[in-house]
Amino acid sequence: MTDIRKGQAPEPLDRNTFHLRFMRRFADPAYAAEREALGRLEAIAWDAFSEGRKAPFTQRAGEGFANPAYELSTEWLDTRGRLQAAQQRWSDAAAPSRVLLVCGSARNDGTCPGEISKTWRLTNLAREVLAQAEVETDVLDLSLVTSEYGRTIHPCKGCVSTAMPLCHWPCSCYPNHALGQADDWMAEIYERWVAAHGVIVLAPTYWYQSPSPLKLMIDRLVCADGGNPDPTRTHGKKAAEAKAIEAQGWDYPKHLAGRVYGLVVHGDVAGVEAHRRNLADWLDWMGLVAAGSTARLDRYLGYYEPYYNSHEALDRDEALQEEVRNVARAVHRAVADLRAGTLDTPDHGLQPPRPK
Repeated sequence: MTDIRKGQAPEPLDRNTFHLRFMRRFADPAYAAEREALGRLEAIAWDAFSEGRKAPFTQRAGEGFANPAYELSTEWLDTRGRLQAAQQRWSDAAAPSRVLLVCGSARNDGTCPGEISKTWRLTNLAREVLAQAEVETDVLDLSLVTSEYGRTIHPCKGCVSTAMPLCHWPCSCYPNHALGQADDWMAEIYERWVAAHGVIVLAPTYWYQSPSPLKLMIDRLVCADGGNPDPTRTHGKKAAEAKAIEAQGWDYPKHLAGRVYGLVVHGDVAGVEAHRRNLADWLDWMGLVAAGSTARLDRYLGYYEPYYNSHEALDRDEALQEEVRNVARAVHRAVADLRAGTLDTPDHGLQPPRPK
């Protein structure tokens, strides 16, 4: 067995530092009247932090797990149950087709920018096409992490790089109540991906890359590509056990494979092609199926023009608007072919010699 390398983690917070960080969220003078109550809550939070009570509610795993007696988080079990139900709906030939539209911009008019994003407008163009085709659409607006109270996507911790079985499907890193990380959005987002027959990711290009909320979601979807659906095999986060399992051979299950995808990437100066390729490579790697070259779109909008009138630039670019509609049309057709069993995927069934 390989060594488990240690030495990066800092010392735990001392009591005074914890106090300063806890009270930071209550800086509004309106809280002053409840100083004693806040002190009592802080004492409880310190106790949970000190004891590491990540999951205060647990129950035995039960049937279907390698270790039925192992105590698992009830929140994780609830998410798992909802993913299983979503997968059953996805497999039901009688259920209506469903497409997830991911609006990847961080901007909306409910926060500092004061104006909707152009990505939101493009998302609605795709939604209108799918609605006309009587396809169920689910719009995932990732900008809510910047404008909605308690809406957070916490970062991936990189469990995969210790050993793939340490990365659980769905992710079990959050919520972590001991660290106050209780408001993680990903449990809901996993369910929405699983339920979708097709996915269209629409994204602006920020500094040659995906916006922060989109990248957070992408990283947290790593558990969909090879993640371990049975945390009892690693007894939670036991690195040595996960390494031993992977050393014996791991099949890297692709939990979202078989869904269709489309892409709309736009920018104003540079980087859209690389950004689109990165997203396509990611989705291909996870086993999703591209809905054709028309469904993988990258375009400049208001190329090297000012920002203040960029929405007017979109108004004028009727060709781009129609190209976005074509992405939705292509995904709709591909979903129909997929569900009819006629989607042409020449490499279907081939076993990769490098399963990672």
